[in-house]
Amino acid sequence: MRKLIVSTFVTLDGVMQAPGGPEEDPTGGFTYGGWTVNYWDDMMGQVMGEYMAKPFDLLLGRKTYEIFAAHWPYIKDDPVADKLNSTRKYVVSGTLGEVKWNNSTLVKGNVVQAIRNLKVQNMPEIQVHGSGNLIQTLLKHDLIDEFRLWIFPVMIGNGKRLFGEGTQPAGLKLINSKTSTTGVIMATYEPAGELKTGSFALDNPTEAETERRKRLSDEGGE
Repeated sequence: MRKLIVSTFVTLDGVMQAPGGPEEDPTGGFTYGGWTVNYWDDMMGQVMGEYMAKPFDLLLGRKTYEIFAAHWPYIKDDPVADKLNSTRKYVVSGTLGEVKWNNSTLVKGNVVQAIRNLKVQNMPEIQVHGSGNLIQTLLKHDLIDEFRLWIFPVMIGNGKRLFGEGTQPAGLKLINSKTSTTGVIMATYEPAGELKTGSFALDNPTEAETERRKRLSDEGGE
């Protein structure tokens, strides 16, 4: 079974909307598109190059597909563009009637089962870039094998979030991390099973702690 890897840019407060420019996705009145542009350095380019050097297929949601398809086919003499244009692409959409970008296949109908079928094939890893709505489906059905998160040192406060409402609680294991000269944390995580909780509370709480707990219970929380 091949890995399905989510690779995305995210702000410190979890926003992933329109990282490359205002025109990418202004929905919801989002006015901060392009928040990654001023943070790129040589290390980030090197890491991205390593990702692109390995064989992979792409799995994309409709909006990310449209952004990529309107850009990469028109970039010439660029290794990243050459790789994205030539690699096989699977596009999840309930509205598109066709996909014209080279080597693209439209995925419709039972999307979850279709993705499961893709995963069991003996082929290169599957990378998901952007595609916020699709990621929520992948999270819900436990289809992600690895997260490559580039965490930028910015806060926006509003916008589409990577881990949105309805995200299933789960643990993650950090397997690799690097930090750029501009403060971008490039972290790779694997799923680590169910979320484990505990407590630092005293086994024999003080009178003040007992009173505090009673007050919170009566008030329904802080």
